[in-house]
Amino acid sequence: MAKNPNKPSKAKKQQPGGTPATVALTAAGVTYTVHAYEHDPAHPSYGEEAAEAMGVSPERVFKTLVADVDGALTVAVVPVAGRLDLKALAAAVGGKRAAMADPALAERTTGYVRGGISPLGQRKRLATVLDASAAGHATICVSAGRRGLEVELSPDDLAGLTDAVLAPIGRA
Repeated sequence: MAKNPNKPSKAKKQQPGGTPATVALTAAGVTYTVHAYEHDPAHPSYGEEAAEAMGVSPERVFKTLVADVDGALTVAVVPVAGRLDLKALAAAVGGKRAAMADPALAERTTGYVRGGISPLGQRKRLATVLDASAAGHATICVSAGRRGLEVELSPDDLAGLTDAVLAPIGRA
């Protein structure tokens, strides 16, 4: 049975300063850059805060959202500059209806807190859809697994590690 690069061993999880997301990236041998910034709890948007703090275009910073598609939790990764199109998400995974998942359920299932949910290193591997706009960038930024920490990597690497489907699920 092949080792799942998205599910690091317990020994690797305990590396100082690492998150399950960065441990998964390191274990997979993927090139990435970590960007840390001081999180402001009063900021109204985690994603916009990350883009501003890093000085990166909001079109290159992607937020990780968890939705319920026909009873199955599904991860949607879309630019912070836009919104998730729930109908498009459902269609991308062959479903009929999608709604945002209960935040507490999303946290329990992924192992991350809201505002720090990463598409990588989740406690339970979920179907993942990456907005097609990601393919237009050499690198994108996603949460590294906690508020105030982002990881920059190629969209191809992200899609490969999460077995993501690329589909137009974002809207302005």
